[in-house]
Amino acid sequence: MAVRQAEAVWEGNLREGNGTMKFGTFSGPYTFASRFESGEGTNPEELIGAAHAGCFSMAFSAELDRAGFAPIRVQTTASVHLTKGESGFRVTQIDLVTEAVVPGIDAAKFQEIAEGAKNGCPISQLLMPGATITLQATLAG
Repeated sequence: MAVRQAEAVWEGNLREGNGTMKFGTFSGPYTFASRFESGEGTNPEELIGAAHAGCFSMAFSAELDRAGFAPIRVQTTASVHLTKGESGFRVTQIDLVTEAVVPGIDAAKFQEIAEGAKNGCPISQLLMPGATITLQATLAG
């Protein structure tokens, strides 16, 4: 199977330093402020969210197809919660919100397949032992 790579460089101390993350065609800056406050730039949690939203959307589409439905569109947002505890920061929860256009499917089957995709998505499987993953799935159009 494929091996994927990403790279990060951090220069300086935690609060005043800055860094760059690179993967594929994306390259973006990150800082203490972009991670723990409201500063400009990206952060590792956004990248986890993008990976999770992308993985879930593909897994959901695959599961719908396997069940005999032809999805037209699956759009997912992942909100990653970074929480400070006694031992430091950790990702505690990820909220997946998805909306899909799937002709000919009823609401109950749609929800069943969405839940299966959430549990079967490789990124969900990676994150579930340490984070709660919620799913709000809406059948559109």
